[in-house]
Amino acid sequence: MLKQQLRAISSLLTSITLIGICTGMTSTLLSLRATIENFGTLTTGIIMSAYFIGFLFGTSRAPKDIRRVGYIRAFGGLAALAAASILIQAIWVDPIVWFVMRFLTGFAISAIFVIVESWLNTMADNKNRGTLLSVYLVLIYGGLVAGQLILGITDPAGFVAFALVALLINFALIPILISVTVEPTTHESRKVPIRSLLQLVPLGMVNAFIMQACYAMFYGIGPMYATYIGLSVAQVSYFMAAFILGGMLAQAPIGLLSDRIDRRIMMAGCAGTAAIMAFILSQLDASGAWLIYVCVTLFGACALPLYSLGMAHTNDYLEKDQMVGATGAIIKVGGIGSIIGAPAVAALMQFGAVNYFFLLIMVMTSFVCAYSLYRITKRPKADDQSHSAYAMLGPTQTSDELLTTLADEQAHMIEEEEAEAESQQPNANA
Repeated sequence: MLKQQLRAISSLLTSITLIGICTGMTSTLLSLRATIENFGTLTTGIIMSAYFIGFLFGTSRAPKDIRRVGYIRAFGGLAALAAASILIQAIWVDPIVWFVMRFLTGFAISAIFVIVESWLNTMADNKNRGTLLSVYLVLIYGGLVAGQLILGITDPAGFVAFALVALLINFALIPILISVTVEPTTHESRKVPIRSLLQLVPLGMVNAFIMQACYAMFYGIGPMYATYIGLSVAQVSYFMAAFILGGMLAQAPIGLLSDRIDRRIMMAGCAGTAAIMAFILSQLDASGAWLIYVCVTLFGACALPLYSLGMAHTNDYLEKDQMVGATGAIIKVGGIGSIIGAPAVAALMQFGAVNYFFLLIMVMTSFVCAYSLYRITKRPKADDQSHSAYAMLGPTQTSDELLTTLADEQAHMIEEEEAEAESQQPNANA
């Protein structure tokens, strides 16, 4: 079943891999170029936050585009917008222009992610959703690693690196537009308000908010932090590549394991280990470059899979027609976290608190770990999520809201049966 699904979306996965290469190059490229242009740490943080403000708007627009023109056409138009915004940043190096263009890039890329992730979720079920999302994210992370390495052999002060990003985005259009791609039937999806998701799956929302803030901090300010502690430009690219490589290597095993045991246990374990690695990294400098690479690889292996774990956990409790709207809501919550994350850590670094970069990430991942463990005590696992025999959990206490819902449903069924019996009684008398 999984192999058939992967074959059906092979062109989509090829395209999103190329988008991953471009995303990996762009964030580090702009951070390094901003340093060369002396924009300042706080200004750079604000520019990077524009990307996530665009993310926020893109999540609202993508479901409308899917319903109006379908998955493939929406993907093509948004990719073209992303390529144009990258080229304009190369032509016009100005903080205000970059802020606007980063907004447009974030708008386009977030909408593409909503399209792809909702597309994947509609083709998955609770037994293989973690695996399918992990394959998708492994390909993205592979692209991100390749993007960092490609950037390492280009000059961030020149035009070629920007042009290469735009070229690859255009190449990403080819597989999905010229192949016979199996596209899900578009239908009117149910809107899923953020408030409803907070009540239904609070851990998924908290995880999205905190982890996207961590990702924004690392991708947006991480290259500058690495420069401050004494790493060279080439070492900065290795630093970023090691983080993404760790996530890529760990994504599939963690995804497979999460389909067999409670996803919340996996989330707690990954977040707790990520917090430990963040603390160790906060104590290192350029004199231990190889130790930094090892630790940041382990940090990425634990931190990056948390997004797909939270997404899979959330969709375990949703119906098919809720997934497009829910995906947009999840990315919107994450976008809010991203907008706050990058400028916050940039402001700390601007005033000399460089070591707070990883210490703040440590606090945030520790909270995800603690909250995941707390939610295990408040709600049973999703009914359809498969578990292996050795990972069976003991019974957990159901919430009052769940008991009330079950009681209401039972009462409703009894009322329907009584009404049906009354409707048949006149016929029997006749």
